[in-house]
Amino acid sequence: MKNTLNRRHFFAGAAATAVAATSVSRVALAAIPEAVQQTSADTAGPWTPPGVTGAGRPYNPVVTLNGWTAPWRMNNGAKEFHLVAEPVVREMAPGFHVNMWGYNGQSPGPTIEVVEGDRVRIYVTNRLPEHTTIHWHGQRLPNGMDGVGGVNQPAIAPGKTFVYEFTARRPGTFMYHPHADEMVQMAMGMMGFWVTHPKQKHPLIEDVQRDYCFLLNAFDVEPGSMTPQINTMLDFNIWSFNSRVFPAISPLVARMGERVRVRVGNLTMTNHPVHIHGIEFEVTGTDGGPTPKGSRWPEVTADVAVGQMRQLEFIADEPGDWAMHCHKSHHTMGAMGHSVPTMIGVDHSGLVAPLQRAVPDYMVMGERGMADMGEMEMELPANTFPMMTGTGPYGPIEMGGMFTMLKVRADQKPGDYTDPGWYTMPPGTQARLVETSDAPAASRPATPAQPANANARKPQAGSGHQH
Repeated sequence: MKNTLNRRHFFAGAAATAVAATSVSRVALAAIPEAVQQTSADTAGPWTPPGVTGAGRPYNPVVTLNGWTAPWRMNNGAKEFHLVAEPVVREMAPGFHVNMWGYNGQSPGPTIEVVEGDRVRIYVTNRLPEHTTIHWHGQRLPNGMDGVGGVNQPAIAPGKTFVYEFTARRPGTFMYHPHADEMVQMAMGMMGFWVTHPKQKHPLIEDVQRDYCFLLNAFDVEPGSMTPQINTMLDFNIWSFNSRVFPAISPLVARMGERVRVRVGNLTMTNHPVHIHGIEFEVTGTDGGPTPKGSRWPEVTADVAVGQMRQLEFIADEPGDWAMHCHKSHHTMGAMGHSVPTMIGVDHSGLVAPLQRAVPDYMVMGERGMADMGEMEMELPANTFPMMTGTGPYGPIEMGGMFTMLKVRADQKPGDYTDPGWYTMPPGTQARLVETSDAPAASRPATPAQPANANARKPQAGSGHQH
């Protein structure tokens, strides 16, 4: 877990950027905080503000999966942030880089983390080749701060800076994204997370020891290319948590007995049933706020629809390495073609050698299913992520895309987010191979005798089909 922020005198810098202001004074605009950049795709540790938590009780900061939390400065009673909308290159996995649009050097942008009652002032500078805005998804705020271009404000032109200012009025899980040329800008990766912690002890919000958040996003990146196809509506081939694909997605780690919250937002074009192995959780909140306790029930899978946020909470009381993934099977794969025929059961005997004389790179694909492809050394175009990848202690995992691990350990120290490595199963607790002769014979229960005429039916008048 790394945090390579380029702060560049964040708390002292002033920017000579043209400003189109809303409701702040000239004094406040005179010194715009410099935008902090993030250059690492690793999960950054929780950011605790130096010596102050602002308007409210101390809180347990969130950890953004393969992301980071934006630092802020206090100025005239407001927490000030600076977001820069700009082209970025996201490392979705080692060796696999994608041209995206994002904020402050990454896609998704940094998580904004505040406390209920905070006055928040956010400067947004546009370094894109076209205009943009930011919509603060799920927030209660003045209409002029809602960020819908042409409705609430003029769009932010390239090279210009707007400022948004409002009070974080309710605790919860939110996100931000453009409301200008959405089809292009969101397809290019423009999005970010927002968390507002409660100011006081809240009857519906539990204290947790681990608080994770990430966005679900998807891209259509042709093999060998780097730029997403923005006109794709459904046939995406890169499914990701916070613009990372397995096995490059960081694991979620927890100490035995800790209460864990996982906040998930969906900005793809389809729903995602998020499934966690080994535990049961409750949905304790949405982007509409905390859910009443009487409406909660134990689950192992929660469907997160487009534009929705879900808070999943559980007690990490089962040690091990537990899979966590979208339960749509194609979403746990890497790049794949959508027109590949099913070849299961097709006999290629005698065909491979002649075909390879004409096409030297020809390989048998899918005769026994697709698992063989994970073991093939097929040469891929440059900057192409494999369809099936990842290796565990017992062999290929054969996953990609929206898949990661929940790692629960008794000896994981409180506040330690480092990967503990693979779990060692105690003796007698792992599935094992047995000899066929040792397995009990499978027998079918005897079928009860039926009367000789049990299936005979006398035709009824007017019954049957007319021909």
